[in-house]
Amino acid sequence: MELPVGSDSVHLAAYRPRPPLSVANGKATSGGYDESGYYKCYGDGSSVTSRGSDALTGYETLDAPPHYDFYANTEVWGRRRRSRPSLYQLHANPEDDSKPPLYEETTGGQMEGGDSSEEDEEEQKEPPPEPTRFGWVQGVMIRCMLNIWGVILYLRLTWITAQAGIGLTWVIILLSSFITGITGLSTSAIATNGKVKGGGTYFLISRSLGPELGGSIGLIFAFANAVAVAMHTVGFAETVSDLMRENGVVMVDRTNDIRIIGIITVTCLLGVSMAGMAWESKAQVLFFLVIMVSFASYIVGTILPASPEKQAKGFFSYKADIFAENFLPSWRGPEGNFFGMFSIFFPSATGILAGANISGDLKNPTVAIPRGTLMAIFWTTMSYIIICATIGSCVVRDASGLLNDTLSLSPSEDCVGLACQYGWDFTECINNNTCTYGISNYYQSMSMVSALAPLITAGIFGATLSSALACLVSAPKVFQCLCKDKLYPLIGFFGKGYGKNDEPLRSYILTYLIAACFILIAELNTIAPIISNFFLCSYTLINFSCFHASITNSPGWRPSFRFYSKWLSLLGAVCCVVIMFLLTWWAALIAFGVVFLLLGYTLYKKPAVNWGSSVQASSYNIALNQCVGLNHVEDHVKNYRPQCLVLTGPPSSRPALVDLVSCFTKSLSLMMCANVITTGPSPSVVENASSESHIAWLNKRKLKSFYRGVVATELRSGVNMLLQGAGLGRIKPNVLLMGFKRDWRSDTPQAAHSYIGILHDAFDLQYGVCVLRMREGLDVSHPSQSHVNAAFDGGPESITTISAAHRITTSTTSAVSIEVEPQPSTVFQKKQGKSTIDVYWLSDDGGLTLLLPYLLTRRKRWAKCKVRVFVGGETDKKEEQKEEVLALIKKFRLGFHDVEVLPDIYQNPKPENVHQFENMVGRFRLDTNPKQDSDSGPPTQQEEPWMITEQDLERNKAKSLRQIRLNEVLQDYSREAALIIITMPVGRRGACPSTLYLAWLDFLSRDLRPPVLLVRGNQENVLTFYCQ
Repeated sequence: MELPVGSDSVHLAAYRPRPPLSVANGKATSGGYDESGYYKCYGDGSSVTSRGSDALTGYETLDAPPHYDFYANTEVWGRRRRSRPSLYQLHANPEDDSKPPLYEETTGGQMEGGDSSEEDEEEQKEPPPEPTRFGWVQGVMIRCMLNIWGVILYLRLTWITAQAGIGLTWVIILLSSFITGITGLSTSAIATNGKVKGGGTYFLISRSLGPELGGSIGLIFAFANAVAVAMHTVGFAETVSDLMRENGVVMVDRTNDIRIIGIITVTCLLGVSMAGMAWESKAQVLFFLVIMVSFASYIVGTILPASPEKQAKGFFSYKADIFAENFLPSWRGPEGNFFGMFSIFFPSATGILAGANISGDLKNPTVAIPRGTLMAIFWTTMSYIIICATIGSCVVRDASGLLNDTLSLSPSEDCVGLACQYGWDFTECINNNTCTYGISNYYQSMSMVSALAPLITAGIFGATLSSALACLVSAPKVFQCLCKDKLYPLIGFFGKGYGKNDEPLRSYILTYLIAACFILIAELNTIAPIISNFFLCSYTLINFSCFHASITNSPGWRPSFRFYSKWLSLLGAVCCVVIMFLLTWWAALIAFGVVFLLLGYTLYKKPAVNWGSSVQASSYNIALNQCVGLNHVEDHVKNYRPQCLVLTGPPSSRPALVDLVSCFTKSLSLMMCANVITTGPSPSVVENASSESHIAWLNKRKLKSFYRGVVATELRSGVNMLLQGAGLGRIKPNVLLMGFKRDWRSDTPQAAHSYIGILHDAFDLQYGVCVLRMREGLDVSHPSQSHVNAAFDGGPESITTISAAHRITTSTTSAVSIEVEPQPSTVFQKKQGKSTIDVYWLSDDGGLTLLLPYLLTRRKRWAKCKVRVFVGGETDKKEEQKEEVLALIKKFRLGFHDVEVLPDIYQNPKPENVHQFENMVGRFRLDTNPKQDSDSGPPTQQEEPWMITEQDLERNKAKSLRQIRLNEVLQDYSREAALIIITMPVGRRGACPSTLYLAWLDFLSRDLRPPVLLVRGNQENVLTFYCQ
């Protein structure tokens, strides 16, 4: 074959796929991707498609180059979203008229080809308004720093320095920062493992650990933030109230003043928050500047020479002696120990999640959260260390504040304290423990040292109000995301967003009401430890999330932030739990109790979400490791379990078969529902075979079962594939269960032959076999459905009350919504009461016939049933044989005490029943009349192996009569049983034609009201009375 010259006839560059549709003047180019976009033009300008299929060469391809749209879940305004060609589109016959469209496209959420009004077109001319987005400095770092800084910085850090000394205070600061730093690293790793949306801490934990832990921590974290608004507001109100009282201003009394000021303050903060994130961010910047000015005033104050008034209060500027004296601890009071000081200081190191909590309002959360959070931890840690060192170098521990306590001469031997070296004598107040100043006694030491004391007060206001505002914004954002996920009932109302920023105004109101209620209490000393523990719960789970995601080795765990360690994250989680109990043990128990309560609810409800969590990854790892570990475990009869391959077709089409098998496999052994589709291969057929609707139906029915569908040219070959390929390692089926083929006489002989061939294949592969027959049939699907395997059960006489058609709808965005089939009730779902399970143990198959009824009686619905065991025997040895069987069953410890010997099973059947049997097989008998012309004679048995010859009937006469007689016995003894289990006869291949064997099974189980389960083990022991 001679190829055309590329320079003259074919331009290879013309076959490149089109680039993304351009946007001109804010409007997408009309049209979209079609086949002509790939079958490009030849050099003469004519298109390939116009030449017909003969013009196609090997250069044309539907393959598209990598593109962002193929992996994104959202659309970019101004152009149509592209979709990757399916595998069927790439490899199917190009002349196939049923080929699906090349691309499925959407525009602005509208379906392709849908009608749109002129108003909609006008709206599409302009891009949607861009919501306010923040960078890492304003959105994360400043917000976190403001939330970390609080009243403890201004009012308690100096006192902690006096108690623990500068050295141990540094240890406390660095230890606290170490824990929050580890949490910051874990947060950074999780936040950079994919695109982060709104929801902050809840979003990070839930998408990493799943809805169970994520939902519980999201709810309590949102509540804790709402109560924290009240805490910080009350702190502000107390400071204002004290200032008012110092100036002689009182509205009612101190408690009610705090309530009034608090309600007014939180209402103003609500107005700032609801005005939008832009205004809230500006307010945070203002608070940040106020705090920076207060810090500057403090640092300047430490440098300025000390006035006599400040010296009387213990301030002497920088002195090496004061630094050395204050470097060592001086424990005082009941809280005077390291852990006491640590528990007081640690809450001031929290607040590192303030930036992550508004992840939906950040320009680039995966960059902003790590950088902003870690920088905030660094700078706040440095500020704590600097303030601790400077205050400890300038102010002594004890001072009287009295200007008269000066030394006129050189220090005397009776003078106590370091101030004696600087001309001050505080001996009296030190000895009497009445000193009111100094860093051990005066909480406002920073204000005293500051160059301008009111600026420190302004700093306290800025720290409290900024923290309150941050929590007032965080709680609604987290709660909104939780509401949208619909993990808990009755909260969806609060998830609605408004405006371009999708502001959760309803959640703002709810947060405001919760905060107002706690402000009215005006006493939060009992609630504060619980809130701290709720925040520590969040830190614990964030660290554990990072550790868990790393330890599972999931390929989806690929954070772009590399500076983390899974073992450090685990250490951080453990430390957070320890700190929770060190702070307040009873509050820690309450926090864990609430988490486990919400966890239990979520586990019970099982929300229909799939976020690819690390819990899912670990479940796979555990299951895989356990399956591999079973390879080292040898089979033993004591550990035998009936692992069932159930030929159900679509499970919803034979619910009774599924329910019965579930009774003796649930929480015990493997159950796998199998479906063989015998139509030609196509995408729709493959979809029917592997459809998630089957799994959804089983899950909704609360059945612990796997599902496996295969496509094959015929039923028998498909089942053979399942028999040999189903399972994993030692977790593989060893018992085949199927429904009885009731329509075998009206169906084609080939179908009956194939059905019996499945039984022979199972026996060849050492499977046990069970066949279930019910009077009303098993198949509840529509008989005309092509992919229902009629050979499993049923046929025209099956009931057709419920359609099992797969209802799968596909939208233009390729999203598949599955409607689960109805859940019909069956007899095996009901309590059986004090009925009987009749077991006809006529042939020893290894014990499977006895094991199955024993497993049934372990279920509540079958527990009250009495098991009756029937065996064949001789009249003159009836009692002796009964005792032998009872003794054997007793050794098996099955608990069956009712045994009956049936000598009449060896009697001849009634003639009318024999005649009915002969009529049943009549149409399959081979006419061997030698007078027929050989050219026009009937086909031989080799050509039609299902045909029955006279020799076959004579050879198997005894077995045939036995099945007829057994049916008579069943009619006499088991009419009122709940279930009949009987040893299934085996037809020898080559000696018993398939139709004759099927006639045995049919006649044996016919005209019986109870369900009949024909059982045949693989002739190997499944019961033992030995202990090893």
